[in-house]
Amino acid sequence: MRPLVDLAHRTRRRTMALLGWRTKGVKVMAFDPAGRLLLVRHRYGRSDLWMLPGGGIGRREAPAAAAVRELAEETGCVLADVVAVARYEARAEGRRDTVFLFRGATGDPPVAHAVELAEARFFALDALPDAVSPATARRIAEHRGVATPDGRW
Repeated sequence: MRPLVDLAHRTRRRTMALLGWRTKGVKVMAFDPAGRLLLVRHRYGRSDLWMLPGGGIGRREAPAAAAVRELAEETGCVLADVVAVARYEARAEGRRDTVFLFRGATGDPPVAHAVELAEARFFALDALPDAVSPATARRIAEHRGVATPDGRW
C-alpha cells in the first residue's frame, strides 16, 4: 500500500507544480495538558521527519475549521481553545501555498490515521525528536520566542 500512497503523493505534487495551482492549508500546534506538542510522521513524502499535523482547506471552509477537522481526521484529537498564530507563504516544489498556523489544546491521546500517518505522539519542547522538519523546527523556535516569524513557511 505504501508504494501506491507514495506514487499518488508525488504525482499530485508534480501536477500541482506544473499547473501552478495555488493551495491553502493549515498546520496545528496542539498541546496536551502537560504542555507537550503533538507531532506526526507521514507514510508518504519525507516519512522520516516529524511534522506538525495539518492539511488542506476545503472550499468555503474557514481556516480555523480546517485546522480542527484536519487534527481530528489525522489523529482523532479534538482541538480546543483554537488561536490563529500566523499566515505563511511557501514556494516548495514549485507550488504556491498559503499556510495558516493555529495553536490549541487537546486532552485526547493521538491515534495515527492508518493510511496517512506512521506515528502521532506528544513531545516535550525540550525533548523533541532529532528528525524534525525544518519548517516545524522554525515554528517551534518562533513559539518559544527564540526566532521571529518572517512570513515564509
